[in-house]
Amino acid sequence: MFSRILVANRGEIALRIIRAAKTLGIEVVCVYSKADADGPWLKHADQAVCIGEGPSAESYLRSDRIISAAEVTGSDAIHPGYGFLAENANFAEICRDSGFAFIGPSPEAMALLGDKVSCKNLARQAGTPIFPGTEDAIEEMDEAVEMAQLIGYPVIVKAAAGGGGRGMRIARNEEQLRAGVVSAQQEAAAAFGDGRVYVEKFLENARHFEIQCIGDSHGNAVHLFERDCTTQRRHQKLIEEAPAPGVDPERRNEVAHSAAELIRQAKYSGAATVEFLMDRDHNFFMLEVNTRVQVEHPVSELITGVDIVAEQIKVASGAPLSITQEQLAVNGHAIECRINAEDPDRGFMPQAGLIETWRPPGGLGVRLDSHATSGYRIPPNYDSMIGKLIVHGPDRETAIARMKVALDEFEVGPIRTTIPLHRRLMDHPDFVSANFDIHYVERWLDSDSVTAAEA
Repeated sequence: MFSRILVANRGEIALRIIRAAKTLGIEVVCVYSKADADGPWLKHADQAVCIGEGPSAESYLRSDRIISAAEVTGSDAIHPGYGFLAENANFAEICRDSGFAFIGPSPEAMALLGDKVSCKNLARQAGTPIFPGTEDAIEEMDEAVEMAQLIGYPVIVKAAAGGGGRGMRIARNEEQLRAGVVSAQQEAAAAFGDGRVYVEKFLENARHFEIQCIGDSHGNAVHLFERDCTTQRRHQKLIEEAPAPGVDPERRNEVAHSAAELIRQAKYSGAATVEFLMDRDHNFFMLEVNTRVQVEHPVSELITGVDIVAEQIKVASGAPLSITQEQLAVNGHAIECRINAEDPDRGFMPQAGLIETWRPPGGLGVRLDSHATSGYRIPPNYDSMIGKLIVHGPDRETAIARMKVALDEFEVGPIRTTIPLHRRLMDHPDFVSANFDIHYVERWLDSDSVTAAEA
């Protein structure tokens, strides 16, 4: 086991990693930017090293400064958290070449699964359900047109190395497809340095699912069941829950086992999430694989009792998984609300500034993962998420009820947050009935805006 690890991240995920490491008896070093000099999580680390100015390009994205910090502090391993360099295969390779364990997959496994074309090809071998579409990146425009005619419109053009909605275009006819391929290639080349794109079927009214998996370097892989991430806005998740409501358990288990097999065949060590869309007939189609710990990992922890971050650290040290698939079972229901410092009434404008009031909720089945406190000043340089409120109950109805109480208790000011929006969503009939798709929040917010404008 490692004696000291370096956390190459900030905020709530840095604090989450610190807590997991300390339960394993491991010392922790945190790097930080000048904008985070007063970050509350730093006081929980054994050492803290400043690596640059506030902009992430001058600090958290500087692999050279992170490696230097690991060297001067005598760290054994580096945990990237999520975001920043977490899914950068080059950074994982730099860590390895510099003599530090990367708490995540090997550069080879990350590159294999991070490239959407090679990932789809491996998924075919593993029996993981995928969208019909091109098997390889498009070389000629006619390939895209022929595939669209074969599988039927609408189709979506995706960047092979893409993410975050970039390098994606929806096409409902040939004219849109031709234009979409060109613009997606240009955007992907600019954003990722890789202009390859492919075409696959697009689902109009889908639900978003993901399977939490963990693998080790001994050829083992397990799944921790699924999460439903359908409640989102513009591809940004708002609420996640587990298990997914209203899904055929037999079909769900088939997909979960296929996801674990995909991770196993990739020789993957660490936490991974295989993402899917599901149509109204409960047909699943793989979207991509996230080669890191996810923001929403706590809901899987609460229904399985597995400390995912601690397990990440252990397998990175060379230990085999401490759990088998037969030992895992779903216990109750968990829901997570992402608490962002944003104003939903003003287009979700980020709210940097001082938190004067911070009164978090409590009670049975309530968990809050957050670095924020009264007196903490939110810097303008980073993502607006300041916490994750998670509840657990014996069933979904109880979990929703507990979340309502927790949201009512949660006081943050004077900055605006998404807490009131989440409270409204808990009563939204589509959410309560789980009769929803990935666009229902946008339709609801748009209709509310129209009604307010008319009034």
